[in-house]
Amino acid sequence: MGNYLNSLTAQKAYRKELDSPYFVDKSELLNELFSSIGTSTNYVCLTRPRRFGKSVMASMIVSFFSKAYDAHDMFGRLKISGVEKYEEYIGKYDVISITLNELPRRCESYEQYIDRIEMRLIRDLMQAYPKADIQEEDAVWDALTAVFNTYGSKQFIFVLDEWDFIFHRDFVTEKDKGAYIDFLSNLLKDKAYVALAYMTGILPIAKYSSGSELNMFAEYTMASEERYSGYFGFTESEVDDLYSKYWKIQKDPQVTREGLRSWYDGYHTKAGERVYNPRSVVLSLTNNNLGNYWTSSGPYDEIYYYINHNVAAVRDELAQMVAGIPVPAKVQEYAAISMKLTTKDEIFSAMVVYGFLSYENGYVSIPNKELMDRFHEMLMKEPSLGYIHQLAEESVQMLKATLNGDANKVAEIMNQGSELCLKVWRKAW
Repeated sequence: MGNYLNSLTAQKAYRKELDSPYFVDKSELLNELFSSIGTSTNYVCLTRPRRFGKSVMASMIVSFFSKAYDAHDMFGRLKISGVEKYEEYIGKYDVISITLNELPRRCESYEQYIDRIEMRLIRDLMQAYPKADIQEEDAVWDALTAVFNTYGSKQFIFVLDEWDFIFHRDFVTEKDKGAYIDFLSNLLKDKAYVALAYMTGILPIAKYSSGSELNMFAEYTMASEERYSGYFGFTESEVDDLYSKYWKIQKDPQVTREGLRSWYDGYHTKAGERVYNPRSVVLSLTNNNLGNYWTSSGPYDEIYYYINHNVAAVRDELAQMVAGIPVPAKVQEYAAISMKLTTKDEIFSAMVVYGFLSYENGYVSIPNKELMDRFHEMLMKEPSLGYIHQLAEESVQMLKATLNGDANKVAEIMNQGSELCLKVWRKAW
């Protein structure tokens, strides 16, 4: 057992999830992967927004397949135990799992970052497979090939979590990004030692690779692919089950079922199923409180940077969404990789990728109260965007007055408001 090879870290992380009172069994994802192992479809990349359970699923996969321990006590109580090929795959593989969002101490360069990964993996392989005659200066793919040839066609399952983390670091140059893509390609592509490569992240890989470096991966995103969509986020029925548990656990329950829907629902899979933000649901039930559990991150601030510098492109539509009105958009999930988002569709595409907007049937919208509060907060904090917040508030008031049949109030708002406010109101109708 090493840092990356058959590590115990993922097993301990997943056991903590299992012991949670609000655990949701997503283990049938494993059955989806059984048919890919050792085939031409054995490269899988699933991209989702933050807080949608990517790391939990990665820990589950490592825990199930790894030879490092007997996982029957963990998975014997889960849905996957009823699958025909359960015994054929549980605990049968050497697993290399790398959490790619970890940095070496005082990291200031891409070289420090990638050297740490290579060094740790080489040392794991040297210790586990001494007959392969691996040297510390060997490339990791050469070392793995040596293991494959020396140990009877030894194959590995690779689980790479947060694959795109490094692209968000200030010290990473365009040249570094290319080197990183080459590293992943050299490690995984067309390698006989790969039984399965499972990779997660926020950003799709399709537009990162300039050519064919990573074209072996089948990519599955929340907005564009139906397969795997049910394993990320909580479905309506799963939240119903959690809410029933909550009423049994809490002595003085303060959270309502409708409150959970209003605060944390609003996302959509390609199949049309509504899903909740899982982290926020669990924290709300655990804390017995409906609150904002969304945590800001670098990419969040970057997106508002684009809005702030391209106000003209998104002004009307942003005001509509803050007023609760969906707007049409052509979403391309790779748009977030660009540092030059200038058009409305590019900006909104990036916000969908990061989970700040939901996308359904050609329209984007702010998914729930949790995110709506964040939008209001950011608009109020940025002086250059404050008037959009005011515009949205006026639009909401106008809509309410219209629904209440208050013609005098509508006239008052129209007289005091802007032409743009009237435009937003008309679009709503």
